[in-house]
Formats: sequence, C-alpha cells, structure tokens
Amino acid sequence: MEKWKIPSPISGGLILSYRCNAACRHCMVASSPQWPGHWISEAHLKECLIHLAPHIQSSPYGELGISINHGLHFTGGEPFLNFPLLLRAVEMAHDLGIPSLFVETNAYWSTDDEGTWIKLKRLKNAGLNGILISVNPFCAEYVPFERTERCLWFSREIFGWNVIVYQLESYERFKALGIRKRMPLEEYARLDPAFSRHGEIFLTGRAAWRLRDFYPAYPARLFFRDSCRNLLIRNWHNHFDNYGNLVPGFCPGLSLGSWREIDRLMRTGIDPKRNPILKFLIEEDLEGLYNFARDFGYRESPEGYISKCALCLDIRRHLASVGGFAELQPEEFYRQLP
Repeated sequence: MEKWKIPSPISGGLILSYRCNAACRHCMVASSPQWPGHWISEAHLKECLIHLAPHIQSSPYGELGISINHGLHFTGGEPFLNFPLLLRAVEMAHDLGIPSLFVETNAYWSTDDEGTWIKLKRLKNAGLNGILISVNPFCAEYVPFERTERCLWFSREIFGWNVIVYQLESYERFKALGIRKRMPLEEYARLDPAFSRHGEIFLTGRAAWRLRDFYPAYPARLFFRDSCRNLLIRNWHNHFDNYGNLVPGFCPGLSLGSWREIDRLMRTGIDPKRNPILKFLIEEDLEGLYNFARDFGYRESPEGYISKCALCLDIRRHLASVGGFAELQPEEFYRQLP
C-alpha cells in the first residue's frame, strides 16, 4: 500500500471558488462567470487551513519570501471577486503561522490607482507576503493590459521582491508591442505567430479543446505508455478546493480524496477499490484507463489529442457523464468543459 500513500503536501493552492470574471481559453480549471459561486465558507476555510498548517513549508527565500512551488497561494477562479473572503483567508492563514503566503490574480479589478493601492495594502497588513499576476495572451482577451501594469506597479511598491509575473516573457512582449487594451487571441496571434511555443501552457482543462487550432494533434496510442503516477502522488503544488477536494498538481477534475482526510491519506493511502480511475493512472498508464473507458462506451476522438492530459481528460469527461466515480470531482468542472 506504500504507493497509495500521499506525501505531506509541502505547498499548494487553496481554491476559494472556481468562479472567474473571465473564461480564458487556456484555463486549467475551466473557470468562467458561468460557474456557480460556491465560495468556500469561513468555517470550511478555517478547517482547511488548520489541516494544511502543519505541512506547508516556506519558500527557499524564507517564510516571508514567495516562489511558485512553495508556500500557500490563494487562487480560483479569481479570488478578488470576493475580496472580503480573500482578506479573511489571509488573516486566518497568517494567524496559523502558514509561511510564504501569496495570491494569484489576473488583475481585472485594478481599475484605478487608489483602489488598487488600498486592496494590496490591506492584504499586506493582514499578513500576505506577495502576489502572482497572470500575464498571457489568453488573459489579455478579458483584462486590459493597462490594468495589469497598474497592479504590477503598486504590487512592487507594496510587496517589493515578492511579486511574480507569470509569465514574464508575455509581459515583455506586450510591452514591446505597445499593447494597452484587451486583444482577441486571433489578433495577437497575427502579431506574434509563435506565441504558442513561448512560456508554459498546460494543455488540459479548457485548453484541451479551445487551443486545438494552435497545436498538432495525435492519436491516442501515442500517449498510452505515459505514466501519471509521479504527477498524482507528489508533495508540491497540489490544490485544495472549496468543495473539499484534494486535487493533485495540475489534474483538474480529479480528487485524491478530501483535504479533511490528509492525515489519513498520508497514513493509510487511497483506496484503489473505491477509485478505479486513480488505480489505472497510478498503477498502470493511459492505455489501461482507455481500455477501461471503452467498456463504458468511450470512443477515441477522430480529431486526436494535443497532449496526454487532453486524452486523459476526454476519457474522464466521458466517465463523468456515465456517473458513479467518486474521484471525478467536482462534478461541475465537467459540466463547464466545452
């Protein structure tokens, strides 16, 4: 049973809600304004933070520093859609001594200087150590770049070095191109035809369908031997969502169990009999899951798949429509896919 035990989660993101002001084509968790709010309650927020507090470790830059794969970040969706809850989350986490706290945002809310400064300063005073600002051609369809720049300016003033621009390459290209407002992706692709080869894009979630035009597709058999075990059973950058799910790494719509049971999952592990999809992904490879899904009516897409994650997600989407698989959570995620 050793291979079914999860390690201590030393870092990760707490999803306050999947709701977002945008529906970015690359969004790993398929956030959008159409998601129900379902914001985590203060009681569940406190419960989650109490479970995480003994495990989260600080950034290599110290407990007051931040880095992407260390500490705890508040995310979504877009956490600034519920600023009072975000502020309370920071206060609770700080009081519990959780190190390297930061928030992830697309900066849609940074519409004026005074309001931006006030929000960031209040978060800093509550115990937030830093901020990650999303910058890419997908967010640019929804968020004017001038708001991104305003948020970055005041973030650097308030948080100093604890500001991450994700991704810096996109930011520098936007600056060089003189972009100020929002821009449709197709228009940006004409200015920067090779954009899909720049930076880091996870071809899962909404991207598995909405970015097909920008990446080559392959038949399922080319991904059959790829193992997912190391991506599922790892101690860094997992996610803990508002529905109580412990989401492994960058595998949205898949739950290792409840974050309320972290200690038990570390001690006794995941039950393979109750989680057949996890069993195939941990013990075997995508071919095993593919053949399992065929018994439930799954058929390979004639259009192919742009990544192994796209194949896995298409299989899981079909199995979610069949129903009865406890690890396919939250259910709303699958309803929100294209």
